[in-house]
Order: sequence, then structure tokens, then C-alpha cells
Amino acid sequence: STTGTAPAPPSPSLPKHHNLSPLGRLQRLEGIKVGHVQRLDLLPNKVHYMKTLSMKPLLFEVPSFLSEEECKLIIHLAKLKGLQESQIMPSDLQHEAIDEMDISKEEIFNLLDYNQDGQLQMKEVLTLLRFGDSTWITPETVQEIYTGLKADPDGNGLLSLEEFKQLNTNAFQTYLRQHGVEKSELVRNSKNAWLYQGEGAHQILRTLRHRVIKLTRLPPEIVEHSEPLQVVKYEQGGHYHAHHDSGPIYAETSCFHTKLVSNVSSALETSCRYVTVLFYLNTVSGGGETAFPVADNRTYDELFLIQNDTDLRDTRKNCDRANLRVKPVQGTALFWYNYLSDGEGWVGEQDEYSLHGGCVVTQGNKWIANNWINIDPDVQRQVKFQQAISKYTNGEAPAKWAIDNIYQDLHVEL
Repeated sequence: STTGTAPAPPSPSLPKHHNLSPLGRLQRLEGIKVGHVQRLDLLPNKVHYMKTLSMKPLLFEVPSFLSEEECKLIIHLAKLKGLQESQIMPSDLQHEAIDEMDISKEEIFNLLDYNQDGQLQMKEVLTLLRFGDSTWITPETVQEIYTGLKADPDGNGLLSLEEFKQLNTNAFQTYLRQHGVEKSELVRNSKNAWLYQGEGAHQILRTLRHRVIKLTRLPPEIVEHSEPLQVVKYEQGGHYHAHHDSGPIYAETSCFHTKLVSNVSSALETSCRYVTVLFYLNTVSGGGETAFPVADNRTYDELFLIQNDTDLRDTRKNCDRANLRVKPVQGTALFWYNYLSDGEGWVGEQDEYSLHGGCVVTQGNKWIANNWINIDPDVQRQVKFQQAISKYTNGEAPAKWAIDNIYQDLHVEL
């Protein structure tokens, strides 16, 4: 096969906005340095302390954010709601959307061929297969698929452009769906429930939402109209391989929560989760740490994550190699930013160092909850969303119905 000059991947291009928007500037906490401790006043007659765990991503830990009673009650509410399997295999509609992207096989090949040697190495193929799909692919799995699809006729473990062209874009995923996978082979192995936190919700869920507003210091109207609380249960053997909670933002990217009001249709969609607040609802007997493989690394390189037979994103095998691991202690909250600031008080580019995962639970169960704060990098789209959603909370329709409807597609995907 012949080599060519690879088209440059689109560089993140964020929309300009007006600083005098009704939402104002987003306040962003200062980490100062790793180990720095600052006092928080979240509850009357109780002092909390927040410790900086890393600067890249900007990550904080708040012990005793929730009481033991609050943790137990949230677990009970999730059980009452009913827990569903977190992992859903990709639908045919998702595959059709990928096929409809206006990009040729040659362009895909060139983008994946990092070293431009005209052949796809195993780790370059693994990079392709890790973009948000459901099955965790190992080098052994790729070799099995190559054999099953007769994708590598010369058996050298490399794909030439001509060999790559013979494959359907979704051939690997289709093969896996047909042959079935074990739970341990999934990107995530857990169960979850979504709990509405708006007006009319259980008092503990309303209290938690107000406490998160105080913690993050973000506009209350943005926090109130973000995703419901996700409660997750990992049983023994449960895990979640390293991932980003939200994807990179390009000029053509749309956010799940604002796409309905902005009438934007794009093949590039993401959850636009500016902030993650993770709560440990129990102390885990064995394993279950939250790992940040590249926290405070000097540089970030996608291919660096896969070296020889070691994949730093594999939380079943390589959690001990992560730069930072946090043990699950009941009541503790972790809080980090998935995006940088744009320097003007709004959402900037994705913080790639926010890559994180859940280490395999080796003993007992692990219960956590997640609050995500969704903010569109395009401030005008966010303003339009806030105006539209406020109509529901003013009585034109039930607020719970509105929130469920807005985030339905995102939560089906998850």
C-alpha cells in the first residue's frame, strides 16, 4: 500500500460568546497545588475540608460530604426505582450514524495511521475500537476477529489500506455482537438507576442538589437543569475501564441537552458534562478504587496509553499502574472538571487528563452516585436551553417530564 499525507484531525474550535450573557461567568475553583486543603461551608454548624488531588485534571476530594444515613437512603431509593444493567450493546442505529459520516475509508485509515507507515498496527486498531463502544477489545480479541473475518490474509498482524478497505466500518462490532461477549469483556460491568432531583423529588435528593450547587459554585439554574442523579452498583468482579465522561468539542459538535432547542443536527454529539461530582455510598471491602491513569502527567498521548501488552485504560489488569487511585470511603465526594476554562469565564477544551475508570471490585459490592453538570460550550445555546426549560418549571409541563425527555437519548446510550 502507498502512504500519503494524513489529513489533519479537526482542531477543537469553540464558539465565541458574549460575556454579558444572563448566566454570567462560570466560577472555577482554584486547586493551588496538590495536597492543598481549603475549608468549605456547605452545611450549618458543620465544616468540610476539600483537598486538591491533582491539577491535571483539576480534582478535589471532600470527606464526609454525605452522612452514613444519607448514603443508605440514596441506595434504598435506587433499589426502589429499580437497577438496570449499565452496559448496552451499540444499536444498529448508532452504526448507521457512523456509516453516514462524510469521511472516506482512506481518510479514516490515514487518521488512524499515527506513524504514517501505511499499515495499521495493533495499537492503532485498538485506538479506533475504544471510541466509546461497548466491548473492551484486547490484542487477543483483535487477532480472533482478524481470523474470523479473514481481515489479515497474510497473517502479519498489520492491516494495509487495501485490507482495511475490505472491512465494513462496523465489521468488528458486528462480529462481536454475533459471537456474544462475557460481562468481564464489557467496557463497564455494573447496574444503575437514575433519580430525578428537581422540584417534588425526595428531600434527600433535593438536599444533595443544593449541596452540589454550594460545592461547585456554578449557577443554580444550570445545576438544577442538569442530568438526574445516577446511582451505580458494582458487584464483585464489576469494573469500568478508563474513559472520559464527556468528549472533545469541535465547531460542529452538538450537546445532547441543548440539541432539541437549538435545532442542531450533527454526527458529533457529546454529553457536555462540564463537571463530575462522584459520591462513594459505601466503603468497599476490596478493590473498586477510582483510577486516573494520566493525572498530572507532563503530556497526554492516546497511543502512550497502550504500550506493548500493557493498556493503562484496562482497569481489570492495570489499575496499579495509574498515576492516581482513590479508595472508596463512604460519604466521600470526588469533584473534577472535564473541561478547561476558555479564559473568558466559560467552557473551554476537553481536559484529556480527566481520563478515569473504576478498578475491578475484588471483594463485596461498590455503590457510587454521579452528579454531572451539563453546560454547552456555546453560551447562546445554553441560554436558549435555560429559557426553554424554565417554561416547564413555571407550570407549563411537569419539570420531571421535561428533564427525563431531554436526557432520555443520552441515558439510553449509557
